[in-house]
Amino acid sequence: MKIIKSLFLLAFALPLTAIAQTKTTVTIQNNSALDRKETLVAINWKNVLASYPQIDTTNFIVINNNTKKQVPYQLEHQGNSAVQNLLVQVDIKAKTSLTLSVQKGKPEVFAPKTYARYVPERMDDFAWENDKIAFRAYGKALEKTEGDAYGYDVWVKRTDKLVLNDRYKRNDYHTDNGDGLDYYHVGYTLGAGNMAPYVKDTIRYSGNYHQWKILDNGPLRSTFQLTFDTWNAGGIKVKATKTISIDAGSQLNRIENTYTFEDKNPLPVVVGIIRREKAGVISLNEQQGIIGYWEPTFDKDGTTAVGSIVTNPVSTMWVNKDQILAKTTVKNNEPIVYYSGAAWDKAGKITNSKQWFDYLNHFYQEVKNPLIVSVK
Repeated sequence: MKIIKSLFLLAFALPLTAIAQTKTTVTIQNNSALDRKETLVAINWKNVLASYPQIDTTNFIVINNNTKKQVPYQLEHQGNSAVQNLLVQVDIKAKTSLTLSVQKGKPEVFAPKTYARYVPERMDDFAWENDKIAFRAYGKALEKTEGDAYGYDVWVKRTDKLVLNDRYKRNDYHTDNGDGLDYYHVGYTLGAGNMAPYVKDTIRYSGNYHQWKILDNGPLRSTFQLTFDTWNAGGIKVKATKTISIDAGSQLNRIENTYTFEDKNPLPVVVGIIRREKAGVISLNEQQGIIGYWEPTFDKDGTTAVGSIVTNPVSTMWVNKDQILAKTTVKNNEPIVYYSGAAWDKAGKITNSKQWFDYLNHFYQEVKNPLIVSVK
């Protein structure tokens, strides 16, 4: 009788255990007054495992409980062997919540929306893009050549497809073949939102990056690190590592810089955007750390918008004949996070300066009002 009773209890318990291990529920709460569109949300993987320990990373799906449709996702590693976050891209209206189910199933094939790579065939470029915009940083091979430049470059696009490889393969990225082009000039400036030490009232540019490492590469977020050799920043020896992430659906990169230097005092730094000779529209918001620039139109190539959002307190912003600058400080070996990016009027989504400045303000509010994620 005891054996029969034990088997009965085991049979009764197994279905409950199986049910508990076949799915988990994620709730994303938007308490702000902002509608979130194409927002990338990071769900801590440890929390997913705690609720759904039997999850198979090669055979699960994420379902929007309202639409009953699959949601695109990515397992983010941040350079580690173990998964760190489950990334999902969703829309959430203001003052509402969204419920997702993570469960066993065959995921649909979604087109990748971000990509980054080292480009040895083009003088050590490092290029990256998402479904909105593209960028590149200049590498060691370009140093001290006629085409050398210090800042970040912008490649405008008017397609949600990934275009970097095609443009490099054609070796003709200065011509618009229907999806955009590179007509952005950087030169000896910070370009589209690079950062550099500002010592004795002078920007102390580093050399180009010398080492690179990809931490994640799509389909929804690409993250990589660029390392810069030690340089003399006005009498202060400085070394830098810059970790850049681009998310699907975003016009801006998240940039995390870590400066190492021997001085005990904080290091002054500036974020800068190159200014054109012809008149454009400039917006400076010191209180929120936002620089906005709507460039003058370049004939048939259209208009590029560039912007940066500095999360550290900004002491001053100013405009000179070459650049638009925001000044702040960093501490030795402590990361500073800011956001920088661009848009193009010919993409048809942001077509005037007001829309661009509104976009930057909205992005700032999103950063200040993060979504609340719970797993159960």
